[in-house]
This record gives sequence, C-alpha cells and structure tokens, in this order.
Amino acid sequence: MSLRALLRALDPARSLPVAELARRSGLAPAAVRAQLARARGLGVAIEARRGAGYRLARDLDLLDAAALQRALSAPARRLLATLEVALTIDSTSSELLRRAAAGAPAGTVLLAEHQHAGRGRRGRAWHSPFAAQVCLSVLWRFEQGPAALAGLSLAMGVAVQRTVAQPGGAAIALKWPNDVVADGRKLAGVLVEAGGEPSGPCHAVVGVGLNVQLAAGQGAAIDQPWIDLATLPGASRPPRTALATALVDGILPALDRYAREGLAPFLAEWRRSDALAGCEVELVEGARRETVTVLGVDAQGRLRVRDAAGRERAVSSAEFGRRAATRA
Repeated sequence: MSLRALLRALDPARSLPVAELARRSGLAPAAVRAQLARARGLGVAIEARRGAGYRLARDLDLLDAAALQRALSAPARRLLATLEVALTIDSTSSELLRRAAAGAPAGTVLLAEHQHAGRGRRGRAWHSPFAAQVCLSVLWRFEQGPAALAGLSLAMGVAVQRTVAQPGGAAIALKWPNDVVADGRKLAGVLVEAGGEPSGPCHAVVGVGLNVQLAAGQGAAIDQPWIDLATLPGASRPPRTALATALVDGILPALDRYAREGLAPFLAEWRRSDALAGCEVELVEGARRETVTVLGVDAQGRLRVRDAAGRERAVSSAEFGRRAATRA
C-alpha cells in the first residue's frame, strides 16, 4: 500500500519535494525515498529536479479496484467471488493456480499493474510494463474434465474482442488459437491453464493481457508485431479501470455460458472474425513445417487446414512460422 500511496501522491504536472510527498501519502520521508526507488525499479518514469523534487514523467492511469467492482453489471456481480488489484506480482495466472489448489472459488479475479514473470503459450514471456496494459486472470470451476475445455481459449477470445471492438473503429480479428489482433499485429492474448481430474471436476485459469498504451521503449522486448489501443486507428482509449471493468463484465458471463453450453454459442462470432481463414500459413508441428491453407475452425475449436496435396485435417496444437500469412 505504501507504493500505491506514493504513486497517487506524485503529480505529472509539477515537481513536489519529499516533504510534500510525505504529507500527501502519509509516509515518512525515508519511506518516500525508498518507494521512489522501488517505483523506478518497476519502470515508472519519475523525474528528479534539483531543488524542486519529483514528478511523474507522464500521467499514470492506475487501476481502481473499488470503482471497478461498483461499475460491474448485475450479471457479472452475481458471478464474481473476489476481485483484487496487485501492484506487482510474478503472474496473475500463477497466483490463481496456487489459489485454485487451495480451494479458491469460481469467479476469483486478480489484476496487476505489473508482472515480472508473465507468460503466454508454451512458456513464452509476456512483457507487462507498469500500468501500460490490462493484465488479469479469472478462476473458474467446471463439472467436466479438462478435455471439455479444448475450445475455451476461442470463447474467451470472443469475449475480449467484444470488449475492445468499437463501432467505426479498426477491425479487430481473432487469430487461432488465442490472439486478438488488429492490422495484423497482436493487441491482446489469452492463455487458458487447466487442472483437475481427467473425468472431472476441473478448474481453469483464464489469463488476459491487453495492450493499452505502451510508452516509447516499453515494447522493445516484445518478440512479435504488436499494437496498443492508444495507436489503434479510429479508436478511443478509455481509462484502464473502464477497460478492466468491461473485460470482467464480458469474461465472467462467457465462462458461465461456456460451462453450460460449451463452444457452440461462440463459434459464429469467432468465424466472422477469423484472421486466418482462407490464408496460406507456415504450420509448425514439432520438427515438421509445411505450408497449408487455413479453412477455419471446427466445432471443437481445432484449426482446419488443407495441405498442398489437397488433404484436409484438424489441428489441435501447432505454431505458425515467421512467414506472413497470405490470402490463398
């Protein structure tokens, strides 16, 4: 809480001396200096001016957990168990997997301003600059076994796309199996991690990372083309708390519906927004690489492809090579 108090006391418009920051935050001067160093270590841009004090180099749009919960729709509030915002954490999904093992209920939601060990599919690093994204994870429990969750990442992609798509704005597409893209670049990612008994019950932690506004240099470590809401053509950029509210509003009812009806209610929306349907891509399955034409997704959420010989098959797990997708 000390760091949060300091960040709220800092002003991007003017420099404040340590004494004033101490008064505003309720911290002792020594604690102010310690938290200033901690904030800088997390990547918060703070300028120091001799004789004047400290100021934020740019405005900091912090998440407000209380405001988020107040703004949730009635259906989402009914499904919500708990909601917290951490300033920094290893990974929101890692923490919820730990809580799931300890018996945490469905509808547990955790957000973070910063993750120092965020991850995507196949253990790839997910870079989470401080207060530049919306990073959240949601725990849900299912009566079925993990095999029933094969299409869950697609359903959650639809829920995220609904949140960020704006009338008249840039086209937001879905890239199998877990990316939300705009202009061919990654805007958001979804990661589903499951545990439990093979025959059920089981639990899933759905992690979502949405790029909101990355400052110059903050995306340097991202190893694929990316875009954020702030630079999306024709889009407005709501406050991060409003975006987080909309995401939770969409994800909780979507999880509840998936638990009852599976992927079927989400398939039509997915197919309308499929970024790869009709494209030639380089498909990577282990050591095997081949160029295939993407036909779409099947009822189980698998990728349907046709190879150069005209043979069709469904793929459950694969990667795409670096060669750009092209229309067949």
